[in-house]
Amino acid sequence: MTVKIQSVHFDADKKLVEFIQERIDKLTHFYDGIITSDVTLRVDKSSDSDNKVAEIKVHVAGNDLFVKKQCKSFEEAVDTSIEALKIQVKKHKEKIKGI
Repeated sequence: MTVKIQSVHFDADKKLVEFIQERIDKLTHFYDGIITSDVTLRVDKSSDSDNKVAEIKVHVAGNDLFVKKQCKSFEEAVDTSIEALKIQVKKHKEKIKGI
C-alpha cells in the first residue's frame, strides 16, 4: 500500500514518518482492499496546547474513508485517527460482504 505523508509548514522527521507508516500498515490486517493512504500533518495557530492536527484519507475500492483528529502530539493524533479508521474499515468491509 502506498502512503503519502505531507507535513504543512514543517519537515516531519524520519521517526515520525516511520511511526505513521507502521500504524497505517496495520490497517491492512482488517481489510486488504486498501489502495492508498494520504496523511496530512499540520499545526493549528491556536493558543491551545492541542494544536497538532492529523488528517488521514484512506482510498478503498469505490469509497474514501476520512478522519481528522487534533491532539497534543502528532503521534497521539495519528493513533486516535487510526483507531477511528479501524472502525470505518471494518464497517466498509461488512458492507461490501453484505453482512
